[in-house]
Amino acid sequence: MTYQRYQFSLGYGFPPMLKKLMIIMGAVFLLQMLVSSGINFYLGLVPILVWEKFFLWQLFTYIFLHGGISHLLFNLLSLWMFGGELENYWGSKKFLFYFFFCGIGAAICTVILTPYQFIPIIGASGAIYGILLAFGWLFPNRLIYVYFLFPIPAKYFVIIFGLLEFFYFSAEGTGGGIARLTHLGGLLFGLIYMAYPY
Repeated sequence: MTYQRYQFSLGYGFPPMLKKLMIIMGAVFLLQMLVSSGINFYLGLVPILVWEKFFLWQLFTYIFLHGGISHLLFNLLSLWMFGGELENYWGSKKFLFYFFFCGIGAAICTVILTPYQFIPIIGASGAIYGILLAFGWLFPNRLIYVYFLFPIPAKYFVIIFGLLEFFYFSAEGTGGGIARLTHLGGLLFGLIYMAYPY
């Protein structure tokens, strides 16, 4: 069994679609800082509004909003670390489809399972968890350095992350301040896609 070390490379780390997604997220975050917090209720994912007011666009738009600079930077870093190689492997069109397949799928899971939730859910984490799953699926033996110190094969990294999310969701439910259900939804839709690709 061979293992490959995951190395960052600015030469292939910013393919075109990845770059566009990151720029859009940054621009939307600037917009969030300029307008009132009410934008989160209009463009974030509010399950009760999807059901009662048919705010269906929220299944898509919530992906581009973030709750603070640390939230944004962590998601951008994760997207860069794992998304760049996926886009190079798949091509821009398939990568973009998969990104939204997981992001919108995560939103659908959240809306169905928590229909009365009125607190906005924002961020690209659902889509990024799907990207993480695809990375572990396609490059299972690629070593990921946790905290830049501890090497772990990507397949085990994904399994550990998934189990942790499930554990925290079981302990916290939807009241922990982090959209665990949305993360799990992204993993689920990523698994569906990877197991039954079109």
